[in-house]
Amino acid sequence: MTHPTLRCFLAITLLSLLTACGGGGDSKTGSTQNPDVSVVPPATTAPGDPTAPGTTPGDTIPPPPLTTPPAKQTATFTRPEASRFLGRATFGPDMAAIDALAASDSDAWFRAQFSKPQTLHRKYIDAKYSAAGAAATKAVPNDFYESFWQQAVRGDDQLRQRVAFALSEIFVISTQNEAVWPQTRGLASYYDMLGQQAFGNFRTLLQGVATHPMMGLYLSHLRNQKESATRTPDENFAREVMQLFTIGLYQLNADGSLKLSGGKPIETYTRDDVSGLAKVFTGWSWAGPDQGANRFYGSVADPDRDWKPMQNYAAFHSTSEKRFLGVSAAGAGGGEADMALALDTLFNHPNAGPFFGRQLIQRLVTSNPSPAYVGRVAAAFANNGLGVRGDMQAVIRAVLLDPEALSPAGSSLRTGKLREPLVRLGNWMRAFNAKDAALQYRIYYLSDPLAGLGQNPMNAPSVFNYFRPSYVPPNSALAAAGLVAPEMQITSEPSVTGYLNFMQDAIRGGVGENLAVRADYSAELALADQPAALLERVNLLLMSGNMSSRLRTKILSAVTSIAIPAASGSNAAQVTTAKTYRVHLAIFLSMASPEYLVQK
Repeated sequence: MTHPTLRCFLAITLLSLLTACGGGGDSKTGSTQNPDVSVVPPATTAPGDPTAPGTTPGDTIPPPPLTTPPAKQTATFTRPEASRFLGRATFGPDMAAIDALAASDSDAWFRAQFSKPQTLHRKYIDAKYSAAGAAATKAVPNDFYESFWQQAVRGDDQLRQRVAFALSEIFVISTQNEAVWPQTRGLASYYDMLGQQAFGNFRTLLQGVATHPMMGLYLSHLRNQKESATRTPDENFAREVMQLFTIGLYQLNADGSLKLSGGKPIETYTRDDVSGLAKVFTGWSWAGPDQGANRFYGSVADPDRDWKPMQNYAAFHSTSEKRFLGVSAAGAGGGEADMALALDTLFNHPNAGPFFGRQLIQRLVTSNPSPAYVGRVAAAFANNGLGVRGDMQAVIRAVLLDPEALSPAGSSLRTGKLREPLVRLGNWMRAFNAKDAALQYRIYYLSDPLAGLGQNPMNAPSVFNYFRPSYVPPNSALAAAGLVAPEMQITSEPSVTGYLNFMQDAIRGGVGENLAVRADYSAELALADQPAALLERVNLLLMSGNMSSRLRTKILSAVTSIAIPAASGSNAAQVTTAKTYRVHLAIFLSMASPEYLVQK
């Protein structure tokens, strides 16, 4: 039964949330969708097996070599600053992680995180269906969700977990695609590839994305064939690898601002570039020991084809000249050479650093980074300090340690970002040590905005993710200020109501199948008769100690309104119940507040 104080605050919080979020918009989609699908900032004048050669499903992947730029920035943190940093760099802080970081520094933390081995999601799928070949036919997306939450919440390599999730929202594949949905082991392998390449090089990441069979299925360049009198190559991947993954629609300055000609943005590529690049991505299909037509079409299947990189079939690859982005691939080069030239061209394009850097900043730190912030991250992409382009470790450091990221939380509209629903759930589970006694984390049905959170990993409605980087909430203060708020695209009356109901139930009873994932509130219950101390703990874990005095006063008033009876020999259960209500209410009202929802 819900405590009456909690029911009252639910209604009040719903109204405040919608006001803070700029209104409801379209009740079905969150708001009118922004037709611009590219990242449009304010205007001014290596190849191989994605899970590493020689590995087996039972292996973990060793980390890549550490890169240590000579001019690296090192930061030290107070406990609130440590909580704030971890709120961006991980799925959320717990008290042990806060204390450890506050006692160390950013360089030691990065070195430790970059050095941690990776556990494969594919390993979990194969172990669950251990009979030969069973995983490929019996696994379903719910199996991946189990592994996802096990690692996102309990994984020691938290930086990899958070960056891999961010990359999955940039290099999107989705189980909503009917070709991808049955390929759960392949889906897990794709996410493994993103996790592995998160600490490698952007060029190798591009190779992994372009050659992974799940991306091949999702953007239809698997089994893509050369041109003929009656057929033109499929252009889907050729278009999206430019528009969404590497260079965007418009030419950018080094700081991410638009280059203009006659007051108008300059297009990055043309229709002819798409056609030329599409020829590059012909002849790619399932991996296997031969290049026969039956294997190309899929009737002869290698048992590991769902995760091994696609191979090129010469008989199906275009041999005509391929012109794109100012370069030309000669007909005799072969499929591998053509792809290498194409990906090298995209990797070395001047847009690549600012385009990708801005999106990574948006996913981790703030929706509206300044041009100077984007420029500094793009500079790290261009040169890690040792002459290496595309070093992901350098880029991640630059994103998370930028002076703009570390500056004190402000109150301007440009500050911070809306926390997306999946990250909020991860925050709660990590902050309050939510565990599944069976270690399964069967958290499946999150996509419905009313019954769940309106978001599930690897289940976006399109290649544009759940929300677009340039989304602007219509008729809002953000729109008037010329700012974007990507996560607002999935924010509406139903999703706000769904989130409040979902988190109320989660905080009180747990999440997942049979509510098996439950928080451990023992530390909070020990402070229940000291409301101020209880709220300070919740404030540090969820809001980096930045709760305003106004919100603090309101939550304290609500918490203290729940009386704890004087202990006697016969009322221990009533005392425990009252303390539990206090803890639940302090956490719920904090997580329902706009101050928590906007990560600053």
